Amino acid sequence: MSLAARLQELGGPMVQQQLEHPTVTGIARGDLDEAVFRSWLEQDYLFLLDYVRVFSRLAWQAPQDHLGDLVDLAYTTFHDELSLHRSLAGGFGADLENATKGPACEAYTCFLLDAAASYGDGLAALYPCVWGYSTLGARLARKPPGEPRYRRWVDTYADPGFAELDRRCAEMLDEADPDPARAEKLFLEGMRHEIAFWDVPL
Repeated sequence: MSLAARLQELGGPMVQQQLEHPTVTGIARGDLDEAVFRSWLEQDYLFLLDYVRVFSRLAWQAPQDHLGDLVDLAYTTFHDELSLHRSLAGGFGADLENATKGPACEAYTCFLLDAAASYGDGLAALYPCVWGYSTLGARLARKPPGEPRYRRWVDTYADPGFAELDRRCAEMLDEADPDPARAEKLFLEGMRHEIAFWDVPL
């Protein structure tokens, strides 16, 4: 079993925890309180700005075969995901430019930026986000919300292009061949941050 496959196996129950979180179940039904999603959009926007920095820091360390992958991931996050957030923000009245990080966002971004000081560590630490959202999107798309704004969010992460990003990150992680025990520790810590991120500050 590859390292990425092993981490997916370990993370399965934690994805289920996310699917059962009130914020996620509200998105799935399409009836999440708009104030909660507005706050989540603001927090995730700030998170993604630092996620671009994580990919960029890893690109600086990447072997030649994956330099382009990490540059592409930084580009896609900066232009596509952040563009989605800006577009959704208008419909929910989110104030992205004046938002400030809540405790969960601050803790998660600090963890990722610190981990990215090491190439293998950084890939293990960020994998919960890429794989987790691809998995959540696929699961939620089985019965997508009728509310079009929430469905648009689900469709973004259920898109085959996002699944391809997940595949590329898994490949990079396996080829980096970090210490398995340390990779598991960082991955599980990242998954805990993912769960905590759904506790949206209001």
